[in-house]
Amino acid sequence: MNLPPFAPYPTTLRKEIVPKEWDSCIEAWILLAQGYLLLPSDAFSLQVSQDPSVVEFLLSFIEANARHLDTNAFEPKTRLLRQICYRLVHRCLSGLNKKPSSLLEWHFLSDLSIVYAKAPSLSTLLQAVWYSDHLDKKWQKHRSSLTRSLEKLAASLGSTEMGITLDRTVALLRSCIEYGQFLGLGSDFIDAIMVAYERSDLTMRKKLVLLTYRCFSALMDPSRPRVSALLDHLYGLKSSKKGEPLLAALCSSTPFVRKLKSQIIGPEAARGVKLVEELSLLEGIGALPLKRRKSARNEVNKGKGIEKDEFGHGSLGGNVHIHKMSLVTQLQDLFPDLGSGFVIRLLDEYDDDTEQVTAHLLDGSLPPHLESADHSEAIDLPKRVSQSSSSTKHVPKLPPHSNPPLLPSRRNIHDNDAFDRLTVSPNQIHRGLKSSTRTADTLLQDRSSVPNKAAILSALAAFDSDDDERDDTYDVEDVGGTVDTAIPGSDEIDADLGDKNEEALFRAFKMSPEVFQRDVATKKSKARLALRSETGMTDEAIEGWAIMLGRDPRRLKRLEARFEIFGGQQIQLDRTTYREGSGTEESDRGEGSSGPGRGGFRGRGRGGRGSGGGNVAGSPDAKDTQVARQRKDANKSSRANHNRRNQRAKKLARAGFPG
Repeated sequence: MNLPPFAPYPTTLRKEIVPKEWDSCIEAWILLAQGYLLLPSDAFSLQVSQDPSVVEFLLSFIEANARHLDTNAFEPKTRLLRQICYRLVHRCLSGLNKKPSSLLEWHFLSDLSIVYAKAPSLSTLLQAVWYSDHLDKKWQKHRSSLTRSLEKLAASLGSTEMGITLDRTVALLRSCIEYGQFLGLGSDFIDAIMVAYERSDLTMRKKLVLLTYRCFSALMDPSRPRVSALLDHLYGLKSSKKGEPLLAALCSSTPFVRKLKSQIIGPEAARGVKLVEELSLLEGIGALPLKRRKSARNEVNKGKGIEKDEFGHGSLGGNVHIHKMSLVTQLQDLFPDLGSGFVIRLLDEYDDDTEQVTAHLLDGSLPPHLESADHSEAIDLPKRVSQSSSSTKHVPKLPPHSNPPLLPSRRNIHDNDAFDRLTVSPNQIHRGLKSSTRTADTLLQDRSSVPNKAAILSALAAFDSDDDERDDTYDVEDVGGTVDTAIPGSDEIDADLGDKNEEALFRAFKMSPEVFQRDVATKKSKARLALRSETGMTDEAIEGWAIMLGRDPRRLKRLEARFEIFGGQQIQLDRTTYREGSGTEESDRGEGSSGPGRGGFRGRGRGGRGSGGGNVAGSPDAKDTQVARQRKDANKSSRANHNRRNQRAKKLARAGFPG
């Protein structure tokens, strides 16, 4: 499918086309460009190679937008066309194996950098085109031509065409770092800029400083630094008298020194340490009032601005602000012989920077047009005010009008009723109670609404004063919803079932511990079968319960205290008193005691602790004697009659039964 050819974008006939026809042309270009973008890669390549109108349209469109020939460039349809054309150019430069030679020319790529300077993918596109098509070899003639043009510029003192060329070069340097390294690797191009700067005017100097800054910034690119070439250029400019003004303007008017300190890297960076310190001293000397590049958007007049009255209040001649007058006062304190008018010219020249003005006055390095001016010139405020007031356009006075209406009053449902219309009957109006015969006494004497006495007595009879009042302390409303009001469910049932199983297992364990053996015969026995059917537990669970019970004697005691029933037969009464050591009677009597000694079972008297124990009257060096003496001292308060009251209390606690 062959698409119709493109019509070239008009550059000279644009003003002769009426708006309706122009809108139709833009819509046709948009539809046709979208059709090209929808083609497959092979069909797109074939269509572009066979139809040269696509390339001609792109060349004319980019050139017209780069020169700002289209006054309606920011209308919605035109902006859409610009976006589609960028996609079309991107596909031509990245998707075609054999690119059209006209799209690789310096003029087209520089105009493309001006029109789509804010496109994020432009730098990547130009980098890929630079390496894939070897533009460094194809643009050698362009570099030589640009160098010769700069040398001719020095002789002709500038031209409009050369200014446009420098603008396009700076735009391409901003988008393509490889192009900046291509221009900055040789010394002839920098020498041509140095010579042209010496003999050009102020406007051309600004462009030459920007051109130099972009070239040097490309040499400092972190991905591909060219530190050696950059330092060679800087040393060459510093050593030459013709290059010193250019180097001073570069350091003062641009952030070159700050960028050089932060981005200079590589093994040769130490070579430029001293040079960077010397360039830092040039900041503020020979600065040019460079302005930021403004976008190509047409400024819309919104009717805003400083309004001046017929007396000139707040205008001060329309040019001098009160802040600038304070700067004038500061400079006149340092230089009393200078007039206020001349000081204002100095501030206008150096963008209200008092430090630069002071430095240039002390060094005597003022520009020629300021050096030849009258230094004692004073400002004539009344004359300036009268001129500004006469040129001010006054807004005509507004015609008189009535007072604005009052705020609307509040309204309700009773508006425009009988009372508002004064049509209500006097018989319908009363003050106070409608019936004046009823008084407080009559209301108290009226017993028609009093409850029946029988109902009251029956309610009192049903009331039980002995019933406790319900305790609502832990109601949900009082404690914030933390009361568990759930009905007992499966957890309580499981707990009850666990207690029953625990009791059954304990009874079986006390009666016959052999039931919990882990051999095959025990598992098949009738006792085990009965235990499984009673508890609902598996053999592994039953055997595991017995194992855990054997490992925990305290659990066995708890189960005995819980499930054994006391029948009144107590064979032994355990001692509850505290004894130091093991806490048993055997430890108190001694390990070798075979029976009670003198004084009964408590072992009173000498030798009462048995024949195998130590004696307090034995040899002082014997170990058994020392142990016996320590025990006697530790239990001295409970021996003989020294603790009679405690012993009596124990006897009463046993209710008189012998121990």
